Formats: sequence, C-alpha cells, structure tokens
Amino acid sequence: MTSANPTSGTTGSTRYVIGVDVGTGSARAGIFDVAGRMVASAKRDITLFHASGSIVEQSSGEIWNAVCDSVKDALSQAEVSPDQVAGIGFDATCSLVVLGAGGQSLPVGPSEQAGRDIIVWMDHRAVEQAERINATGHEVLKFVGGKISPEMETPKLLWLLENRPAVFEAAWQFFDLTDFLTWRATGDLSRSTCTVTCKWTYLAHERRWDESYFRTVGLGVLADEGFERIGQRVVDGGTPLGSGLTAQAAAELGLRTGTPVATGVIDAHAGGIGTVGADGEPESCLGYVFGTSSCTMTTTRGPVFVPGVWGPYFSAMVPDAWLNEGGQSVAGAAIERLLSMHPAAPDAQRQAAQSGQSLPVMLASLAAQAAHGSSEAVLLANGLHVVPEFLGNRAPFADPHARAVIAGLSMEDDLESLVALYIAGICSIGYGLRQIIETQAAAGAPIERVVISGGAGRLDLVRQLLADATGKPLLATQAEDPVLLGSAMLGGVAGGLFDDVRSAMAGMSHISKTYEPAAGDIAALHDARFRAFTKLQAVAREIR
Repeated sequence: MTSANPTSGTTGSTRYVIGVDVGTGSARAGIFDVAGRMVASAKRDITLFHASGSIVEQSSGEIWNAVCDSVKDALSQAEVSPDQVAGIGFDATCSLVVLGAGGQSLPVGPSEQAGRDIIVWMDHRAVEQAERINATGHEVLKFVGGKISPEMETPKLLWLLENRPAVFEAAWQFFDLTDFLTWRATGDLSRSTCTVTCKWTYLAHERRWDESYFRTVGLGVLADEGFERIGQRVVDGGTPLGSGLTAQAAAELGLRTGTPVATGVIDAHAGGIGTVGADGEPESCLGYVFGTSSCTMTTTRGPVFVPGVWGPYFSAMVPDAWLNEGGQSVAGAAIERLLSMHPAAPDAQRQAAQSGQSLPVMLASLAAQAAHGSSEAVLLANGLHVVPEFLGNRAPFADPHARAVIAGLSMEDDLESLVALYIAGICSIGYGLRQIIETQAAAGAPIERVVISGGAGRLDLVRQLLADATGKPLLATQAEDPVLLGSAMLGGVAGGLFDDVRSAMAGMSHISKTYEPAAGDIAALHDARFRAFTKLQAVAREIR
C-alpha cells in the first residue's frame, strides 16, 4: 500500500520521484508522480569507444555529466521544484567502472586514456578468462546457469589483473555502473544486491561472497582484502543510501541536499520492476526488455536452476523472491545489423528520414499494410529464416562463440525484400525468446504471459509478432518508459512514498494493452519456423 499521505512534504505540494537510466548509448531522466505518470523526461547521448579485440569502453565522468544535465533538463521541463522531489533512483548497464585513489579514473584498455575507465557490458575481451573460470566447475557457477559470461564482472576483473596489473593494483574501487552512480550521488560505497548477485557472483541468499571461488579462479587478492574493493555492504534495491544527496551532487543535479537516493538496479531489472507487478502477480509474468540487447526476467518463490540461464538470484529484482535472467546479447542491435546488410537499406534509410521516421518504424508500417494485419505479416518472410546471434548466445546455451545465420536469401534487392528481411528478423527474436521460455518451463519455471519494455519493442506490429512467435499473451504497460519508471519506483521507496518495492510496483505500474497470440494457420506457421530456427542454430554449432 502507498503511504498515507503521498502529497505531504517540505512544501506541502505534490511530490514527485525521479528515475535515471543509463543505457548503452544515452543517459535519461524521468520525473513521475505517485501514480506512475511521467510528467517530463530528458536525454543526453554518451560515447562508446570501440577498439580491436572486442574492446568497448566508456567514460564515467562523461556519464555523470550526462546524468546531471538530463535531470536538470527534466526538472525544467516539468517545472518541478527540488523541494517537491521525494527521492531519486538509478539504473544502468552492468558495466565495470574502475577508479583509483580519490575516485580518479583509471585507463582500462590499451588506449591509455584515463577517462576511458569503464569496460562496457558488451565488451568481450574476457572470453578466454570466462572459459577458464567455467573450466573450474566451481559450485558458485550453479547460480549463473552453469557458465559465466564474458559480459559479467569476474572475467573482466581477471582480464585486468592479467593484462593491466598496474591498473588493477592501483584501483581503489571496482564498481558496477549503477553502484558508481549511487556512490557519486551519496558517497555511500554500498552495493546493490541486484548488481553484485547478477554480475559479480555474490551469494545473496547467504549474504556473502564465496572466498573459495575467488581464490580458485585467480582473484584471491580480492578475498585477501576482505572484498573491500568490490563491496562489503550489500543492500536491496530501494534502500536509502547515506544521508541522501551530498551537497556537491545536489548542486550538480539541481536538487536539494539530502534528497533520498535509492540503492539502484541494473537497467533491465528496472524494466522488470516497472512492468511485472502491474497485475499484482510478478511470479506469473516474464519481464522482457527489448532494447539494444534483450533481457528476460522470471520471478519464482523458490530457486529454480536452469542450465544456460543466469541465476537463480535471490532478491535481485523482487525482494525475497528468486530471479532467473536470460536474454539475447544483441536484439535491437541485431535488427539494425541485419537491415544494414541489405542492398536497399541506404535508399530506405533516406526515405524513412525524409518522412521523419526511423527505418524500423517505416518497415513495420509497410509490412502491416502489405499483409493486411500484424499477425499476417509473418507471411511476408516466406522461406526466409534468421538466427540473430551476431554476438553469441546469452541463453539458453551461454555460448559466446555462436554466430548469426541467414537462410533463404535470393537475388532480390528491392524494398519489399528488405521488409521481408525485417519481418524474419523480428520473428527470430521471438523464437529466441520462445526457446528461453520453453527451457525455463522444462526446468520448473513456467510463465503465463510476457510483459514487454524497451525501446525496440514499442511498435504494435513487433509486439504482436512476438506474441505469435512465443505463443504467449504479451502485455504492454501504460508507462511510456518502464525502465525509467522502475528506477523512479525505487526512489519512491527510498523517499517513503511506498512501504516496499512490491507496493510501489502495484501502485505505479498499470497494464494498457494485451496482445493475444494468433491461432490456427498462423500459429502452425510459427511452430514450423521455430523448428527451422532451432535446426539452423544446431547446424551453425556443428560446422564452426
């Protein structure tokens, strides 16, 4: 239940909460009222630095400045006074921030640029380290689906130790990006249960780091230090940190000193918080965040072990519940890459720009028109099949070496064939999701419906095709941006507007539309295409 007087506060006026989301390409801030209505939002782009060797880096300084600018801009748009802000919550990608003494940036790669102090989640420099960790067969790996991913932090830490030992030694703190943001805002070094459990191998159900794991994989120095560089205090999302915003952070953000700051979560999990509790039953829903990559989040009352699916993680998203996390390493990015390979893409891109649309939006509109309906759009992909694993398979195979497959290409190079490729690509994302759902159900974690969030999943056609491809009802929430909403919910809990995260989920998230899966011939066609998907996937593994 909500607090008795959500509009009370220092000014007696309406109270608001702020959600901050740092994704792969931008930092965003949203201002919400207590009912979950977003009254303003703002965005700032952030830079990705790519280098050979699967290196992808960012700057924590640039990100913090982008966060501050976004918050101030959103406050200005909403005409909300700092005194009306009850709390602020943060989410971010699960990227690794490396800071030296005094919070100074350290260079994490061969560029030697200190400002490039973040190893981004999608960076795959640590594939070999991940494989060596997996070869140990350590008991801890049971909680990451049996295999650790190079996207996680301990392989990246091991890479730093082995390849940049001076930087590793000089590091004062290793942060997940979310925990960096809350530290920067409050000075509190506490880590989020979500970040360290999902990406660092913290055992939240036992409230401890496993010392033997770190010694076994070659990171014993962290254990020797009592884990002071990766987090000695771990708290659940929504827990208020420190004394709220420091004077410096408040001035930079345009807020009041002492404004409550919530322990944050990973961006995908913020999307889960912002969606799966809309009907009051998070255990029956799979949260699906469809962005640059995709993430699936399944909540269970007890632990369920699913090979190839991360977790089970205790209290990582919904407090006192278990979470299984899967997804696809590229999703929206896979569609972009797929389209860019088609000879008609440059002309189509120009046409879309002239009409004020993105290319996917234009293609979705053309597909719906040509097929006389969203479900019928699958017919346009006749004979064309895609396995979109350009950056490996995150789940259910945990295979970073997997690669994409495109089958059924012809010599056609017109706009119609580009539309067909787009539809085949969207369906392939749905089949990857279906594969995860079926694998989890077989292991004891069935779900009844999917709740979607993320920028790549906003189109009606995309949502309907995903429902059809998975055979599950797909629900969309009223929230324009469920990820920002999820972070704002945490800010509301920290600020005392809600008693806990579950009550915030129920109070601020609401279902707006349900997409029922097609039946009959369309369902049968998707079943056949799904079988083709799995066969092509298997062949790709066999021949590499």
